[in-house]
Amino acid sequence: MKNIITQFSRIFVGTLFIISGLIKLNDPIGFSYKLAEYFSEPVFNMPFFIQFSLGIALFLVILEVVLGIMLLIGYKTKFTIWSLLLLIVLFTFLTFYSAFFNVVKDCGCFGDALKLTPWQSFTKDIVLLFFILILFFNEKLVKPLFHNNVQNIIIYASIVFSSLMGVWVLNHLPLIDFRPFKVGNNIQQGMRIPDDAEKSLVEMVFIYKVNGVDTEFTEKELLLIPEDAVFVDRKDKVITEGYVPPIHDFSMEKEGSDYKDQFLREPKLMLIVAYDLLNADKGGLAKMEKLNLEAKAKGYKVIGMTASLPNEIATVKKQFGMTFDFYFCDAITLKTIERANPSIVLLEKGTVKQKVHHNDLKDLKL
Repeated sequence: MKNIITQFSRIFVGTLFIISGLIKLNDPIGFSYKLAEYFSEPVFNMPFFIQFSLGIALFLVILEVVLGIMLLIGYKTKFTIWSLLLLIVLFTFLTFYSAFFNVVKDCGCFGDALKLTPWQSFTKDIVLLFFILILFFNEKLVKPLFHNNVQNIIIYASIVFSSLMGVWVLNHLPLIDFRPFKVGNNIQQGMRIPDDAEKSLVEMVFIYKVNGVDTEFTEKELLLIPEDAVFVDRKDKVITEGYVPPIHDFSMEKEGSDYKDQFLREPKLMLIVAYDLLNADKGGLAKMEKLNLEAKAKGYKVIGMTASLPNEIATVKKQFGMTFDFYFCDAITLKTIERANPSIVLLEKGTVKQKVHHNDLKDLKL
């Protein structure tokens, strides 16, 4: 019986680590955004590590895949199980911290393929920790499946494969797009909120300085506020969050006006998406004006979309001789639309028809 439970744990943990790792390896930039969120000031306040988020993300996802394979084939069992235990303890701490303090809404455990709430992520890690502890205490029952030479070949091949996959998706697009802006999806439909959707329950909270200390009062507690208290601020506290559409915070703003309703009716619209113009790939930006002229010649309306400031837009347009206009959209939304900076998205009346990395303009079908 002990052996059956151990072998089940081995297959369950190994398979889940491989699946989780491959999903994130499909989109390591997306996972790096989650790590940057953990490193940010409101969470762990470790801004120095933000610049290394992508490198750390790649290392972790490749490690997940390789450790999962190592466990399944029984390679260096003691090292493998100890590594899995340390990794799951780290993940469990992060997901508990996210859930308890309500800081990172989605840990990105399964990328955009499967969204988990912080408490669901924590529960998943507790389950994994349970099965990894079974492996830890029954390490001798995890036997190798193949001879040493075959084991070595499988592990080295998995490291090479994972590394090549990571490099490829960084220079092109994710192999599978799980995001709400994937090809075939309609942006207007993605923004709609059903009439019967659950509404958010929000409570107004008033902050008053009482004896030098900022103190919160709900509407029901207003009569309890001391007469000498000084009003500081008012905020809305979300008690229960209602339905959030897959696409939100999407805009096409310029000079205070939002043109998304107009542009999303265009039969042929090209979006040149560059969420951060100053840090965008210079070689990619250099190709955009030529692409703009080619697209306009074929009847496309061409606009740029960015979260950069007006003076930054002006600087980049002058540097690269761009003649198309840029419209503002939230940086997180633009990063969700496409990971490359810059990238190209073709729309037909709001429906995504094609998306390409700036390295793959030859594949663009105008």
